[in-house]
Amino acid sequence: MAEFALIHDITRRRPRTLRTGMVLAIVLVSYFMIVLDNSIIFTGLPQIQADMGLSPAGLAWAQNAYTLVFGGLLLLGARAGDLLGRRRMFVIGLVLFGLASFLVGTAQSEMWIIAARAFQGIGAAIVAPASLALITATFPAGRERTRAVAAYGTTAGIGASLGLVVGGALASAVSWRAGFFINVPLAIILILAACKHLPAFDAHEGRFDLTGAVSSTLGMGALVYGIINAGEQGWADPLTTWPLAIGAAVLIVFVVNERTAKQPILPLRLFASAERSGAAVVRLLFAGTMIAFFFFTTQFFQGVYGWTPLQAGLGFLPMSLVQFVSSLFVSRLTRRFGNAPVLVVGLTLVAVGMAWMTQLTAEASFMAGAVGPLVLLGLGQGLAFGPLTAAGIAGAHAEDAGAASGLVNTAHQLGSTLGVAILTAFAAGAITLEQQVIDAYLGSTVMLVIALIVALILIFPADIARRKEVSTV
Repeated sequence: MAEFALIHDITRRRPRTLRTGMVLAIVLVSYFMIVLDNSIIFTGLPQIQADMGLSPAGLAWAQNAYTLVFGGLLLLGARAGDLLGRRRMFVIGLVLFGLASFLVGTAQSEMWIIAARAFQGIGAAIVAPASLALITATFPAGRERTRAVAAYGTTAGIGASLGLVVGGALASAVSWRAGFFINVPLAIILILAACKHLPAFDAHEGRFDLTGAVSSTLGMGALVYGIINAGEQGWADPLTTWPLAIGAAVLIVFVVNERTAKQPILPLRLFASAERSGAAVVRLLFAGTMIAFFFFTTQFFQGVYGWTPLQAGLGFLPMSLVQFVSSLFVSRLTRRFGNAPVLVVGLTLVAVGMAWMTQLTAEASFMAGAVGPLVLLGLGQGLAFGPLTAAGIAGAHAEDAGAASGLVNTAHQLGSTLGVAILTAFAAGAITLEQQVIDAYLGSTVMLVIALIVALILIFPADIARRKEVSTV
């Protein structure tokens, strides 16, 4: 993978006292596993439904239970790493995720798989923010951290697209269950490697913000639940409006608490930076469009083209391969041109590629209609993910590393849920599957243009100002 091609170059000048190459490898593989699992289920959903006789609602919740718990517990998981120790929480998260993956793979009923997927979300909510916090704690600010964060960001994009390929291949060749069973030995290997090679970072002294933890978890959980239900039942449904209203009210309580708490779970000073605030908004929109793109394009490949799960997964290869190659040049490009310019170019390419996808029709062959925009989307993603991740943690103090990484991952996860829900509602009036997917592409293009505008207003000026300040020192 692209990120591992960077490991030797990142660490070759480091002292032998800390094997930073091994630290980076452990972090990237663990995060890859989490992201992979977020999309691997897409191509296997029809087989899961047929295998266990799931109702349409049960099938939706087989995916949504993971998203709900993951999004709801991210801030809590991030702060727990700061207070209880990052290596300790990282290992605990891997244990929970590996065990939950085994339970998903052995599921025999609707309630079983939904509960096991929710259990997976707990492990993911601990591992995801801990992994990024480990990078900021291990690599000093500068060239080395830039490359490590670029590799981390690349993992988010490649993991999501490769999840569709891996999921389709395993569902066709073995079973949908194999996609979850492979996490078990991988988690065991990562646990052993983490115990041996990850440094035992000191836990930061302080109280645990109980009010903030409860209100953030309940508020985020209610918000994510309402968003999920909106995608299934519409925005006017009581099970959409009430959770959204309750979630918003509880999050207001959370913000008020964070303003007065001595040691908040999410220090509001993180939003004092226009760059970090802008990165959160852009990531929410960007992640929302790309996860929705995988969701709708998989349906197009299988429902319109009549492809098998394996063929649908392989259909994303042009995008994945180009993303892999372009990500190799991100650290070099950001070093020469800056973080924000590379991000803006990447977002522009993704927006153009998505607009191009709106021209896709059932009559157009895959080579003629889809390959071109898929290549453009892959190129843009490869350039954008790393700089966007770097902007999300730019300037955060060491004691806020976990909270900053939690904010990055929360924006990503909430955006993933919000994007699918909004675009499903946006395309609800379409009569055919083909038109529904095209309408979703159109809505995605609008969201990406908004993300680009936010990046130009909030991220670009801050990044340029910081680079000028550094050059004058």
